[in-house]
Amino acid sequence: MSTSFLQAPMAAIVPSASVHSLRGKSTRSLKTFCSAKIPNPMPAHINPNDPFLSKLAAAAAASPEAFVNRPSNSGTLPYLDIYDSPTLMASPAQVERSATYNEHRPDTPPPDLPSLLLHGRIVYIGMPLVPAVTELVVAELMYLQWMDPKAPIYLYINSTGTTRDDGESVGMESEGFAIYDTLMQMKCEVHTVAVGAAIGMACLLLAAGTKGKRFMMPHAKIMIQQPRLPSSGLLPASDVLIRAKEAMVNRDTLVKLLAKHTGNSEEVVAKTIRRPYHMDSRRAKEFGVIDKVLWRGQETIMAEVAPPEEWDKSAGIKVVDKFGL
Repeated sequence: MSTSFLQAPMAAIVPSASVHSLRGKSTRSLKTFCSAKIPNPMPAHINPNDPFLSKLAAAAAASPEAFVNRPSNSGTLPYLDIYDSPTLMASPAQVERSATYNEHRPDTPPPDLPSLLLHGRIVYIGMPLVPAVTELVVAELMYLQWMDPKAPIYLYINSTGTTRDDGESVGMESEGFAIYDTLMQMKCEVHTVAVGAAIGMACLLLAAGTKGKRFMMPHAKIMIQQPRLPSSGLLPASDVLIRAKEAMVNRDTLVKLLAKHTGNSEEVVAKTIRRPYHMDSRRAKEFGVIDKVLWRGQETIMAEVAPPEEWDKSAGIKVVDKFGL
């Protein structure tokens, strides 16, 4: 913005009658003063429609001597000592802010935390697999695939699957299958990491990661179980039977997929999920759900630690598994 923005005409500052009444030296001084250029307090990158700066320009036009004859040792900030009203700072200067979010998007700040994680190709599942979560996760995976089909995607999982922590069903098994099918369509590597818990369908998503890139935090927990049916107390008997048959189909599908990604036979997986089967990081690695435990450099130390079964055997304790697992 040029300096002429704040140069006020002579007639706008001093009435014509007063100008004609001036004499000699006073008239020459006033002409010299009016021809002086008033410094522009508005940088070029600031919005000219800002209300604060509009008042600043109006004050410069009404009293230009406040800008030209400023004291050398002023104790106030520039251009703020010309205001007497305390409400003038109620609307501060509006500066155009920008934050580079992605080279394929406008320079606008990301709207929320998932978008910030998405910029790092991180997808986080931190809730049960309800329709809203499935919609977001599938959309993020498709977007990252479109952005760069070669860069890996990092899928962090802390979910109870299609159930709550008390076992109550909150979503259909198709929610988990939708995310699973999307993962299978990815051309890039998908690194899965279990943090907290991966139960039911969430465990399937963990095992569906790229072979050798499936990780688990040391104190995370994994549990596989049969699909659950939602409450059906108000349904007729025929509808309950239909839902039960559909649950059996989902169970068989889950068994086949877990057997495929863990390397176990379908008979072993089917026998294991008869009852809820909990696994820590060591058992999850033995079962084939994960490939590595993230110990932060302690892999060598933990590899030398004997498993609990060997400690029991050396102590003469016989372990009886009443479930036959």
